[in-house]
Amino acid sequence: MTAFLWGLAVFLLANASLCLLRAYLGPTAADRLLAVNVVGTKTLVVLCLLSFVFDRSLFVDVALVYGLLNFIVTIAAGRLVETGRLRGEWE
Repeated sequence: MTAFLWGLAVFLLANASLCLLRAYLGPTAADRLLAVNVVGTKTLVVLCLLSFVFDRSLFVDVALVYGLLNFIVTIAAGRLVETGRLRGEWE
């Protein structure tokens, strides 16, 4: 079972490298933003797999924090791409 999880982690990391290539070559900023968000999600899944393989709950905590940061950065970058500024009308 552990060999399967290691293989899955390697597959996800290889797939994430292809997403990084899409982020580099993406024709629009939205494509690049989506590719970076997918890489962040795959990293979160790999951290959870490593937590299971090594039987450490610390990796799950790191994955949760990383997921929250990924969400916040994606929202901020999406707003910057869409409007060209980060400040809203409420300020």
